[in-house]
Amino acid sequence: MNKIATLSDLKVVGKYMKELNNVNTSNVISLRLPQSKLYLKILDILYLIENTNLSITANVIERIIQTSHNTVLASHPHIIKALPKFNIAVI
Repeated sequence: MNKIATLSDLKVVGKYMKELNNVNTSNVISLRLPQSKLYLKILDILYLIENTNLSITANVIERIIQTSHNTVLASHPHIIKALPKFNIAVI
């Protein structure tokens, strides 16, 4: 279960931050909750790289996304399901 932080939770964290001796509180502008979360699921990618017998990897997908779409991913992609028999992968 995911627990979403509330404003009172942020106040507790802010109070704790101010009490720390090794933190320069003038550098802490404000505490805030994340504004959005994006999940990308890529369906039905060819399992085998075209014209080869090499299977697709998460590194290949990441490189394609970065170069083709000029996008930086927050985390590395993961292969959720691979079906070599049907030449399909879900990233």
